[in-house]
Amino acid sequence: MRTRRDGAAGRERRPRGLFAGIAAAVALVVLAAVLVLGAVPSRYLPWDTADFPDVDTSSLTQPQARIVGLLADEHRTQRPGTFYSEGAEEPWCANFVSWIMREAGRPLVNPHSGHWRIPGVYTLQEYYDSAGRFEPAGGGYRPVVGDVVLYENELWVGQHTNIVVAVDGDTATTVGGNELGRIRVHTVDVTSDSAVVGFGRLE
Repeated sequence: MRTRRDGAAGRERRPRGLFAGIAAAVALVVLAAVLVLGAVPSRYLPWDTADFPDVDTSSLTQPQARIVGLLADEHRTQRPGTFYSEGAEEPWCANFVSWIMREAGRPLVNPHSGHWRIPGVYTLQEYYDSAGRFEPAGGGYRPVVGDVVLYENELWVGQHTNIVVAVDGDTATTVGGNELGRIRVHTVDVTSDSAVVGFGRLE
């Protein structure tokens, strides 16, 4: 009888050990997710990490105010990337920038084709450089509303670009397309984010 009781107790202990193991595994997964999300720059997260700012457009130039309005509309509408890329199935962050600038009356010019749409971030930097409007990161330039931020980060997703919609000290609020397939609002520290390559000036 004693042996059977001991066996029953052993059988009762096994589920507790199983549940404890599952709980520990879940805790490790949650901890890993927290650590990863803490290390990932906010612009790579699939949700807005900042509210669309309430911008006082009376203090902006007409092109700046137009850009802010367009970004607000497109963020609210959430059109697919093919809308900005003339139907092409391709990464569309630079296409989004190109479309916004064209609609704002400040069209870009692809240095290779002469077209308004610049589909690649590297070519976008080429354009701003050739136009004398590229400011490298670390050079002391402070971006303003309507400027374009250019990124290079091989660890996460490589090149990226978005548009400054507000500035508060060293922090710029940006709106970008193809941020995990959506149009998102994020913030970036323009002085310390190592992925920032530079800025394309609006003017």
